[in-house]
Amino acid sequence: MALNKNALIRYKTIDKCLQNNYRKWTLNDLIEACSDALYEYEGREVNVSKRTVQLDIQLMRSDKLGYNAPIVAYDKKYYKYEDEAYSITDIPITENDMNVLSETVEMLKQFKDFSLFSELGGIIQRLEDKVYTEKTHQSSIIHLDKNDNLKGLHWLDELYQAIQKKVVLKLEYKSFKAKEANIVIFHPRLLKEFNNRWFLIGMRKEKEGIVNLALDRIISIDYDFTITYKDFEFNADEFYKNVIGVTVNRERPSVVELWVNKYQAPYVITKPLHHSQRTVKINEDESVVITFVVKLNYELERIILGFGEAIEVLKPERLRNYIRRRLEKASSAYK
Repeated sequence: MALNKNALIRYKTIDKCLQNNYRKWTLNDLIEACSDALYEYEGREVNVSKRTVQLDIQLMRSDKLGYNAPIVAYDKKYYKYEDEAYSITDIPITENDMNVLSETVEMLKQFKDFSLFSELGGIIQRLEDKVYTEKTHQSSIIHLDKNDNLKGLHWLDELYQAIQKKVVLKLEYKSFKAKEANIVIFHPRLLKEFNNRWFLIGMRKEKEGIVNLALDRIISIDYDFTITYKDFEFNADEFYKNVIGVTVNRERPSVVELWVNKYQAPYVITKPLHHSQRTVKINEDESVVITFVVKLNYELERIILGFGEAIEVLKPERLRNYIRRRLEKASSAYK
């Protein structure tokens, strides 16, 4: 079993390497990557031979595992996927795998009402629907909003493992504002999703405090085992308690008061903008006034601006003035 597990780790590692088109991969690079991955998973040195990785590549190219991976060698030295969009994780699952998934779904459904699974929400139903459509070849009953061009999702598993193993990351990262990519030494602590984007939460330097990095801005991931991981105390629920989104500043939370017209009021009431939201007034014209307590940040501004004329900021004055200026500037573009 250990050999099978190690082989799967190697296949997955080679796959992730070859998906990174920003780097040229030699056989020695792949050997080193596989050795590092096995060390990370096993916690001990595992010698991966040249012959082993060569056989792995040969097996991945074949149909024995169903991969048929289009791995090609070029310049008699480097390896890559001929189809740059290929990944072994995109291959269709087998009938046996489908049966195992069906059994797993049935088992999860028995426990969905237990408190341990209370946060899963509709995940079990989504999984059940996916298995159903694959087995019956019929259209899906549940339709999810998705963006096939969303970048950075392939880093999720690797970053999850790094957080679990408490490994210091060496990231090649290019923010939206930066002209060039930089190397960032990062102590990862949490993965957070907001508005269909994923963020890595952690610490670079202690004086900076907690920061977030967007997964779609990560170019490559490496590890620095020479640096001791900062196992800092962090309570995500408390940290994001007074925040909409992922941007947490040092300001104190403010009481935000909004007027919402009658057309958007039902939407805002049934889908609160924040967990602290309260309806404080229902007007005769069926518009409402709501309040919540949050830190003023970019995500809050984007949400309010997204409602256009349907929402008016009543308090605080600073936020009201900022939104007014933004709307005036937007309006002037249509004159």
